[in-house]
Amino acid sequence: MKILVIGGGAREHTLVWKLAQSPKVKQIYVAPGNAGTASIAQNLNVAPSDIEELGKVARDEHIDLAVIGPESPLTQGIVDHFDSLGIPAFGPTKAATQIESSKVFARNLMQKYGIPCPKGAIFSSHHEAQEYIKQQKAPIVIKADGLATGKGTIIAESQEEAQKTLSDIMKKKIFGSAGDRVIIDEYLTGKEVSLLAFTDGKTVVPMIPACDYKKIGDNDQGPNTGGMGGYSPPGFFTAKLVNKATNAILLPAVKAMADEGIPYKGVLYAGLMLTGREILNLEFNARFGDPESQVTLPLLKTDLVDILMAVVEGNLEQVKIEWSSDACVGVVMSSGGYPGSYKTGFPIKGLDKAEKDVLIFHAGTRLGDDGTIYTSGGRVLTVAGLGKNIAEAREKVYAHLPDISFEGCYYRKDIALREIKG
Repeated sequence: MKILVIGGGAREHTLVWKLAQSPKVKQIYVAPGNAGTASIAQNLNVAPSDIEELGKVARDEHIDLAVIGPESPLTQGIVDHFDSLGIPAFGPTKAATQIESSKVFARNLMQKYGIPCPKGAIFSSHHEAQEYIKQQKAPIVIKADGLATGKGTIIAESQEEAQKTLSDIMKKKIFGSAGDRVIIDEYLTGKEVSLLAFTDGKTVVPMIPACDYKKIGDNDQGPNTGGMGGYSPPGFFTAKLVNKATNAILLPAVKAMADEGIPYKGVLYAGLMLTGREILNLEFNARFGDPESQVTLPLLKTDLVDILMAVVEGNLEQVKIEWSSDACVGVVMSSGGYPGSYKTGFPIKGLDKAEKDVLIFHAGTRLGDDGTIYTSGGRVLTVAGLGKNIAEAREKVYAHLPDISFEGCYYRKDIALREIKG
């Protein structure tokens, strides 16, 4: 098979790495890829947003399967376009991707079909949202309706911060048109977990759960990021809870989409909150997670190609999906200053030494003409360690992070620590 993976982050490097292990795969292309994918696949200088060109490449190269990583091309309708060309593509259609691209769409769906979610209200008027906030107790959760690269959910610790956040989103348009509407939610306390599932529109098979870290600083301080690391599986989210969440949230969501005439195929990602005995869904995403992919896919034993093709062909119930009993911890190494302004173009040292004992998934990297690997983004690498349990995996990854260096390098020191301390 010839496979085209679309995207250039650590999630896509992980997908390429996993797909390359399949004996069914002859060649993998990545658009645009990064320095990590360059060593195991052929990078193509095509942006994920250039759907027409990607379709042309897929047709010219006789691609057997396209795998879409980021949410942006999904919202642009890349799966619909590939379908029109007769090229199998893994991911939801443009209409189905609304479950991520519009939090308002997702919230209305959950409320209509009785899927457990936080209590809140939807606003398109800045003034009405202001007045509503005045009646709420802090902390207050404010969510931009549209895509905001994982940074569109903000927890305001005071009335003043909530009003400023609302103004930033709806008036200053810090997230552009994604902030035309907002959801203002109750603040919940509990444990968050990401539960992703493969679905062909009928069958829903959950993956092993994972926990990620959104804030830039240790102890969850500072602004939100695209994700600073994660671990899998969390001990507190048992197989019984996975089953409960699947039956209460994932399965009903897929059935709801079908009932709405919008069949959903691909990966469905539920961002869950465990509050005592209750499981609520905070949000849906329409693709593999980042950094969740970097800590779950290394634990997948079943051939990923078999799973993806079964989803595309609609016979997922015929595939038995198995996972390792090991654990995985991943830590993101970022450029100094991220998620604010940062500089790039610094050489990365020590990769060869670290790769002997840990997995390194590239994100913001580029390969220089001289073979040197340079930084090219905010999140530069995800370094992942495997072990018999979380403690062993965590010890391994943190032992080898100092092997890797680049100017301004930063990473959190507390990834997976709460799992060990309890």
